[in-house]
Amino acid sequence: MSNSKDGCGECDASGRRDFLLDALRASAAAMAAIGLAPAGAHAMPLRWISALASALEEKSYPIPAADGVQIDKENEVILSRVGKQVYAFVLACPHQNTALRWDGDANRFQCPKHKSRYRPDGSFIEGRATRSMDRYAVKLTGSQIVVDIDKILQEDLEKPAWQQAVVTLP
Repeated sequence: MSNSKDGCGECDASGRRDFLLDALRASAAAMAAIGLAPAGAHAMPLRWISALASALEEKSYPIPAADGVQIDKENEVILSRVGKQVYAFVLACPHQNTALRWDGDANRFQCPKHKSRYRPDGSFIEGRATRSMDRYAVKLTGSQIVVDIDKILQEDLEKPAWQQAVVTLP
């Protein structure tokens, strides 16, 4: 395996991903065994476990008045408005969970670690990532965008649901 300047090497993503998922499951099982996680949480990714531990709340945000991006670091939510479409994304890059940044000049998201790039709707453009940004399930309630932080949708695993995770404004 070669080693590049950015420390990623050839990124055997599936091997690393499997290792990390196994480690997360083991940690979750240990937490469940001592009563720190809800029953059945041992099979869920850590991000979902922490969301479950936070009382299963949905997060509400005002409808963005114009195109652009709002970032809620505390809840790890990115809200993006593109025309009449509003999306909610997981803050982390799907490649190695680095916090994504919005590049307003280029009108795109970018991972500062390995330079993966995404359109404002979260679709993958280029870089080391292997899929588009993960979306949260969203709905419109009155003048609020309601984000279900317990429902993370990955494009490669749940493409129809991922495509439908959008609010179309009237």
